[in-house]
Amino acid sequence: MSFHGEGRWNAAPEACRYGASKLAFRGPKRSLKSEYVAFIGGTETYGKFVSRPFAQAVEAATGVACVNLGQPNAGIDVMLGDPGLARIAWGASAVVLQVPCAANLSNPFYKVHSRRNDRFLRAEPSLQGLFAEVDFTEFSFTRHMLMHLRTVSPERFGVLRQGLAQAWDAGMRRLIAEIRTPVVLLWFSERAPEQDDDTVETRCEPVLVGREMLAGLQSHVVAVVEASDMAWGGQGAGCHPPYAAGRKEDVPRTLPGQAAHDAVTEALIPVLAGVLDP
Repeated sequence: MSFHGEGRWNAAPEACRYGASKLAFRGPKRSLKSEYVAFIGGTETYGKFVSRPFAQAVEAATGVACVNLGQPNAGIDVMLGDPGLARIAWGASAVVLQVPCAANLSNPFYKVHSRRNDRFLRAEPSLQGLFAEVDFTEFSFTRHMLMHLRTVSPERFGVLRQGLAQAWDAGMRRLIAEIRTPVVLLWFSERAPEQDDDTVETRCEPVLVGREMLAGLQSHVVAVVEASDMAWGGQGAGCHPPYAAGRKEDVPRTLPGQAAHDAVTEALIPVLAGVLDP
């Protein structure tokens, strides 16, 4: 699979801001004065390392302005923590919400950075009590911590995972309710929801989210679009370990390439057509 922009890894896409939001988004900037669809999500929605993310491709196919509100490494905390983002969603005719992972959110066990949700800040007393032998000052990222905790005790990790699932479900229900606009839930992953939903060792997002959790939100959204089992970053199907820092040639293995974004576009177009023109 070819990557648009391959070899131009340091070329950052145009950044823009909307209204009162404190976040910077991927441009080009779109007008919010006429009909538009808002796309909220993480690294995949942002479209890192591709020249035409699926939001832009949907706009080209439908003629409806599509506002890309994706944020790299964003979790539920970013999506709920910016009032300006909510106001943009309120004005949209529809919102495409990418399913976020269950690891990068503050919960009763630990806290994450308010904007870089993949960054671990501190363990709460409940987690310290559950894993008394662990020194949590050693961790800077949620994934690293979860991988270690699962190795220490799979049984106690199960307790933690259940707590994360509950926090994720509550956060997603609140987020969907606050959007106040028809929501299309997008599963954009290398795996199907029922596959490897307990995996933390790979970058198969959304981590610790599976079919049962997705089904719990079905009645709160107008549609669920599943885009999975597609070629991913030019390496074919299957999950890949995190790339080594500084090895830019390995980045495509962990992120969707242009063909994957185009597949999501094809899946979204008929669903959005039904939402926008019932």
